[in-house]
Amino acid sequence: MRDQDNHDDDFALFKDAVKGVKKLQQDTIVQQPTKNPKQKEIKRTSREASDSEFYFSDEFVPLLSEDGPTRYSRDDVSTYEVKRLRRGVYVPDVFLDMHGMTQQEAKRELGAMISYCVKNDVHCACVQHGIGKHILKQKAPLWLAQHPDVMAFHQAPLEFGGDGALLVLLSIPEK
Repeated sequence: MRDQDNHDDDFALFKDAVKGVKKLQQDTIVQQPTKNPKQKEIKRTSREASDSEFYFSDEFVPLLSEDGPTRYSRDDVSTYEVKRLRRGVYVPDVFLDMHGMTQQEAKRELGAMISYCVKNDVHCACVQHGIGKHILKQKAPLWLAQHPDVMAFHQAPLEFGGDGALLVLLSIPEK
C-alpha cells in the first residue's frame, strides 16, 4: 500500500509542476535526403570493378603454353571451345582497348570489363593489349587465367586484333 501512496504523491507532484504548460505544436519540417541514382550506380560499378580486380595477382604466375599463339582454357573446358575461339566462331560483343594504359589501369579496366560481361550476359569479349614493349601483352594472359569467370582465351583472329589482342570466353552464371 505504501508504494501506491508514493506513486500517487509523485504523480500529484508532477501534475503540480506542469500545471499551465501548453502542448507544443510540431512545426519542424523534416527534409528527406536527396538520393542520386546515378551516383549510386557509379559507386556500385566502381566497387564491382575493384572486386573483380581482386583476382589479379602479379605474384602468382599460371603455367601457360609457351609454344604457338597465346591460349588458355580451364580444366573443365573442352579444347573444342578453344578451337572455336581461334577460328573466330565466337564474335566479341565487348572490346577493351588497353593501349597506353599503365599496368594498374589495365588491371582495373580488365576487372571492370569482366564484371560488366557477367552482369550483362556477354559470353565473348576482346581484350586489345597491343604489342608495344610486351608488358601488357605478357601480363593480360596471366591476369585472365586467374579469374574464375574466364573459361578460355586465345590470340584473336586478324579481324579482331591478331597478335595484339585476345578473345576471351566467359562463363555466365545462370540466374
